[in-house]
Amino acid sequence: MPRRWSGLSNKLIATICAVILLAEIVVYVPSVASFRASWLNDRLRVGVVAARVLDAVPDVMALPRNLTDRLLTSAGANAIVYRREGQSQLIELADPVTPEVVVTADMRQTDLVTLVLGAFDTLFAGPGRTLRIVGEGDQDQSLVELLMAERPLRQDMLDYSRQIGAVSLAIAAATAFALYLSASYLFIHPVRRLTQNMLAFRQAPENGSLIITPSTRRDEIGIAERELAAMERDIFSMLRQRRHLADLGLAVAKINHDLRNTLTSAQLLSDQVATLDDPKVQRLAPRLVTTLDRAIGFAQSVLEYGRQTAVPPQLAPVALHELVEDAAFDARLVGHPAIAFANSLPATLVLSLDAGQMGRVMLNLLKNAREALEAAGAAIVDPTVSVAVLETAEDITISVADNGPGLPPRARDNLFVAFEGSARAGGTGLGLAIAREITEAHGGQLLFIDGPVGTRFDIVLPSALQVSP
Repeated sequence: MPRRWSGLSNKLIATICAVILLAEIVVYVPSVASFRASWLNDRLRVGVVAARVLDAVPDVMALPRNLTDRLLTSAGANAIVYRREGQSQLIELADPVTPEVVVTADMRQTDLVTLVLGAFDTLFAGPGRTLRIVGEGDQDQSLVELLMAERPLRQDMLDYSRQIGAVSLAIAAATAFALYLSASYLFIHPVRRLTQNMLAFRQAPENGSLIITPSTRRDEIGIAERELAAMERDIFSMLRQRRHLADLGLAVAKINHDLRNTLTSAQLLSDQVATLDDPKVQRLAPRLVTTLDRAIGFAQSVLEYGRQTAVPPQLAPVALHELVEDAAFDARLVGHPAIAFANSLPATLVLSLDAGQMGRVMLNLLKNAREALEAAGAAIVDPTVSVAVLETAEDITISVADNGPGLPPRARDNLFVAFEGSARAGGTGLGLAIAREITEAHGGQLLFIDGPVGTRFDIVLPSALQVSP
């Protein structure tokens, strides 16, 4: 189960809020710059009105002090300077203030970058600074300058920023909540239903009631629900089938064990019967012995196949020429009176293999080839079993071939299928099925190569298994 704060709901809300706040920040930057510019222009317009008064009075010094103070107070300024045609006129408070730090705000520069930089400069300014606001008057080539404390502007900008922040948070929360409700209905709850079902089904895959019921959605979530339901049905059926096969296999193993013991006793009895001098007994005894040997071998093969476990191959460097020689000896090909054996593998060919498992594969293929040639008898001229190798950049192919009668059609149709792929009467077909499993466990393939004469199997292994000398 996901941790408390790692669910999709929390991540979705956090992501939505972050995106909205980021958008608000992008909007806030030019907005606060525009607010500062409007604030300064308002003060500058009062300064222009004061400049008109100065321009209408011939002698500025004759103006009443209370009038000049009212003009400065309405503009929030400490002093106003009016420049025109090279002349300057100044009105200031009765008690002038000497500024320590003066910062110029030229309202003639209206580009966005200048306005934004000026806004952030004001927001992060220290106390005690004085603004020198410069702007154009209402007459050609006239300038108006105002000297005023920056603190009122900064305070108004902070208040504006707080308002913008509060509105942004409210918009973000409302939008996030609305989007969360929509996303929860459309995505989060269906995904949560999928994950909860997978966790529950994993705990009890044999409980058919836990198979998810897909909705009628046609989007990706609907597809995932239908595919999950199909997969769970397949797993449920497979587990039930395996349980039945396991129970059946246990019963067959017990029956097989008892049958083998019975056949062994019958074999001992047949050996004693074979010593009798009765001609009919002497004629029938070899067939009885052969039939019993075949039945015992079948029972033993079934028991061995049932005990097979999926043990991963233990890879180690193996000289392939020696491995084939040992397998040929065990398959009774070495020194065979009628069948020639040719091992063309170079002595320097070393692969990283499980010697025991791959030796079993070679033994099975060589033994099958010997038995096919022996069954054909004199019909085959110069019967031969050969092992060759073909190396490419990607693969190493080991071919085991004989010049016998080839595989019958039934064996070809069911090749590598346990209990069905045998080429001889009474065979189980387990040898090739096990050989294919071992080869695939080494990352390779066991292939039957159809040809006009004989039988050929190719063991295709990746060249990465080759060990450099």
